[in-house]
Parts: sequence; structure tokens; C-alpha cells
Amino acid sequence: MLNAASGVQKKQSSNFRLLYPEGGPYRRDLYRKHLEFFRAGKIGGERAALGGNRSGKTTMGAYEATVHATGLYPTWWEGHRFPRPNSGWVAGDTSKTVREIIQEKLLGKPTQPGTGMIPEELIVNRIAKSGVPEGVETLYVRHVTGGTSIITFKSYDQKRISFQGTSQDWIWLDEEVDEAIYTECCMRCMKTSDFAGGMVFLTFTPLMGISEVVQLYLPDGVTPSPDRFIVFVGWDDVPHLDEKEKAERLRKIPPYQRDARTKGIPQLGAGAIYPIPEDEILVAPFPIPKHYRRAFALDVGGGYSEVSTGGTGAIWGAQNPDTQVVYLYDEYFRAGAEPSVHAAAIKARGAWIPGTIDPSARGRSQIDGREMFQMYTDLGLNITKADNAVEAGIYEVWDALSGGMLKVFRTLERWRAERNLYRRDAKGRIVKEKDHLMDATRYLWLTGRDIMIQKPFTEETTTSTVTRGGPMGFAR
Repeated sequence: MLNAASGVQKKQSSNFRLLYPEGGPYRRDLYRKHLEFFRAGKIGGERAALGGNRSGKTTMGAYEATVHATGLYPTWWEGHRFPRPNSGWVAGDTSKTVREIIQEKLLGKPTQPGTGMIPEELIVNRIAKSGVPEGVETLYVRHVTGGTSIITFKSYDQKRISFQGTSQDWIWLDEEVDEAIYTECCMRCMKTSDFAGGMVFLTFTPLMGISEVVQLYLPDGVTPSPDRFIVFVGWDDVPHLDEKEKAERLRKIPPYQRDARTKGIPQLGAGAIYPIPEDEILVAPFPIPKHYRRAFALDVGGGYSEVSTGGTGAIWGAQNPDTQVVYLYDEYFRAGAEPSVHAAAIKARGAWIPGTIDPSARGRSQIDGREMFQMYTDLGLNITKADNAVEAGIYEVWDALSGGMLKVFRTLERWRAERNLYRRDAKGRIVKEKDHLMDATRYLWLTGRDIMIQKPFTEETTTSTVTRGGPMGFAR
């Protein structure tokens, strides 16, 4: 029987031995996000590490696959430990990329055996993959207990049917996967003899944006799901990238991909309506000076039901009269409530602040057939009809965001979530879901700036501090 502390450990490949050391410039405590990802595996279930390019995400997956297959858990390991030989799948985009990336990471180059993550002396047998030169289909690895673990290499281009079959102890998916294959993998790991829930872990750069799988982990594009674990690993979270290398790489990345490729933050790629890195948009909240001009914009939803497209949203903006920069400083969204509830929440931000409203509210009927525009006026809101030029408005908002004339308080979580989801479909049409604050932003920029006013002297004249930003979807 092998022992992790025996001489075998001294002979294992340098890739495995040198990773996550106790000290030095690449000591493991500097890889906090990596360790957090490993630790989360203790209870099984589903995990995802969304990482920027060169953030070590594939190394994370290969390291975990190695310790499970061999049983060579380091003393610092806080994740799940299999006390027996186990079976797992590793998968990527295509058979070619699996061979060139995952297989090479685990086994080394075919011409350089022993240079991969798995110690060469623990490899019992390799079964070649048909039709893939030098590709491996199945790998048999000696476990410290004396038994043999099995690793099977798969690829997404084999389609969902190839992921049906036997139960697995763990599955590592490197690069983003479609929902059908992901669901099939979860079914294969529903339960093991060691702990309920099995173990499926993903490592990828989210270049597909808010895909179906990403939405499982980030339902609204920002807030993590309570049922799954997710960690973002960016360039600033790892010590092996120096500032010079990061600067050189950043220059080669298109602006709309920078958040995804440097921070692991999902982007919508070419389909994104506002493809601008968050860091260029967001600012820290500050007290709104009393001489700033303010207005709000209101987007009326489709009723009172708690559906994804229903609800009413509003956004507040303040303009610096010296620079003309507009700051979005507060937000409101609620579904399933009557106009009187929305109006009360809006007036609570400052009844003196004028607003502009979704022009379609003029022709939309609710409650005794009364027009909503008139209803909100009767409820005490000082509102005017907004310019609803969609494409022209989107262009002007994009120009303002990219040119630094429109900034957003970092605390506006709902706005950030909607902006991440705001996109066009394959036919170039705007996807109309969860976009109330995006529409309101357009109304504010096109019409709201013209109606902005300073706080009247008859009101309280002290500086107003507005730094709201609680959980999304709640009235504030």
C-alpha cells in the first residue's frame, strides 16, 4: 500500500509537488480563491470557478482530479477526501482540445512522460482513444489504498448521449458546457457511497456570457445561487502574473471581453448591448451635493404578478452642473404591488424630484380602466412622458457610458444585474426580459436631463446622502 508521506511522494512529478507550497513567492495562501474552491468540495454538490485567462483555473481542476484519483491529499487539504479508489470523468470542448489541454495537464506531453500532474509511477494503464492520435480514452491510476481509480476522458462534441451511463464519484468540466450535458453530468453524480450529492466541478472563462449554465450559478447575473458554489478568479487573485504581463495581455483583449478574460466575470460578447468593462462605469457612492440637479425615470411593468417580465422599476440620476456628468445613485424595483405602493416608494426618495415615465403607460389600463400615467399623476408624482426612441436611446446611453458622462453607483445591484443580461438575440433583437432599469436609464438620459432640478430651498438644505443598495428585487 502506498502512503502519501512515503518515498513515492518524492518521486512524483514536479508539477504536482511544487504546486501550492507553504512558502515562497507562489505560496498557497496567495491563491486564496483556489483554496476556497477546493474547500467548497467538502460537502459535494456543484461548484464553478469562473476564471480569467491564465488565472490557473485548469490547473485547479487538474490538481483536484489528481488528488482524488491518487489519494495523495496534502496535509493542508480541506476539501472532500475519498478514502478509496474512485471513478471520475474529465471533459472539455472537443477531443482535440481535451488531448491538448486536459490530457497534457494531467499526463504531460506524449513525448515527455512524467511531466504531467499525475505522478508517472502511479499510472497503471492507458487506453487509447479511437480516432484521436495520441489521445487517451481511459486512464487507470493507483490509489494510496492499493486499489485503482479510473479517469475517463470525454468531450462535449460527443453530445449528451455519450454522458449517459454509469454513476461517477466526481466529474470535472473544463471550459463551458451546454445545459443538457451539464444536467446529465449532475445525474451521474447524484449520490456516492461517501456522501450525498456527488461532485461536479467546472473551471472556465465565461466568454458565452450569461448562458443557461451560468444562470444556474448566477440567476440574475450577479447574485450567487444559494444551491451552488461559485468563485471568481481574476488576474489580481494569483501571484504568478506580474504587472507587465497583465498590461501587455490587456492591450490585446477587446474591451467587451476584458471582464471575462481578466476577472472571470461573465460577459455577453458581441451580443452585449453595453459591452463596457464594469470598472469603467461604476463609482463608489458619495453624498449627493445639494447643487446637483436630479430627476428619476420610471418603467411600468406588466402587472402585479411575480413573473420575470413583470414589475415596476425606477432609477434616479444626479448631474454635476460643472462637468455635466450624470450619476445613477438609486434604484427601485418591485413586482406584485399596486401603483400606490410604487408611488410611495418613489416619493420617499424625494417628493420634489421630477420624473419621466415609460410613454406606453399612457395607453395601458389597470384598475377600473384608469390610465396608469394619470394614476401616477394623481398619486402625487411629478412626471412627464419620456422619449422612447429605442435604438437612438441605446446608442446615446452607450456613448455616455463609454465616454464617462454617465456613471453608476457601485451599490446599484439590480442595475448591474440587468446590464449583464441586457443583450440582443441571434437576429439582433433586444431580449426583453429583466430590463426595467435599462429602459428607465434610457428614459432618464433622453428626457430626464431636460427636467432635472436642484433641491428647492424650501426643502431641507443639508447635503443628501443616498447610498442605498440592498438585496435586488426588494423595494428600498
